[in-house]
Amino acid sequence: MAADSWTMTRRELAHWARQPVQVLVGLVFPVMMLLMFGFLVGGGRGVDGEYVEFLVPGMLALTMAFGLEATMTAVTRDLDKGVIDRFRSMPMSSAAVLVGRSAADMLQSAAGLAVLAGVGLLLGWRWHGSAAAALLAFALLLLLRFAMLWIGIWLGMLAGRPELVQAVQILVWPVGFLSNAFATPASMPGWLGAVVEWNPMSATATAVRDLFANPAAASSSWASEHATLLAVGWPLLLVAVFLPLAVHRFRGLSR
Repeated sequence: MAADSWTMTRRELAHWARQPVQVLVGLVFPVMMLLMFGFLVGGGRGVDGEYVEFLVPGMLALTMAFGLEATMTAVTRDLDKGVIDRFRSMPMSSAAVLVGRSAADMLQSAAGLAVLAGVGLLLGWRWHGSAAAALLAFALLLLLRFAMLWIGIWLGMLAGRPELVQAVQILVWPVGFLSNAFATPASMPGWLGAVVEWNPMSATATAVRDLFANPAAASSSWASEHATLLAVGWPLLLVAVFLPLAVHRFRGLSR
């Protein structure tokens, strides 16, 4: 299966060379959002410290979550063209298709993290913790992305057609913004702030801010005080739910 998975991963990576504009847009869009919220929309109400140091970790977490859309688009494109059906008819491990898809997505996500972190450094963001803590922060971000890509794979196979991805995007964006990526829960109405603190993206953003020793919202809630635990627990729970669903859906596509 390893050889088949590597073949499928190389296939996905080859798309980068044939679709450089799409790859570039995927890397630049988070940077545009960082600049927009940092200089046009951002205010940092409730943030004790430099707003850019609060914003960058939130944007890193949000970018990992929004990668779900790229996964869905790629899956529905292959389904629409019948590519996946052809792969299933070939003498290769059926798991290789999903492994290749997930491996390519994780590589692209790592590249996106590097670009966005680099732009953050140019804007004045810094991490003040140890190198080990910083590596753990990036590992938590990629763990969130790993969980979201399995949701994307399952939703992509469920939708089946590229045009249906837009309908799902309408739901993804509000959930993404219903987090502490841009503002502190303390600056929101009480009920809304409580919902925001339990958002998986908020848990990752808070844990990453702590590991980077960046400003974070002062809160005595259980979710805030145990953000690192939730930043690990939420993604593992999502993977435990959606990976089997994606595999089951994949196996039943041509039945």
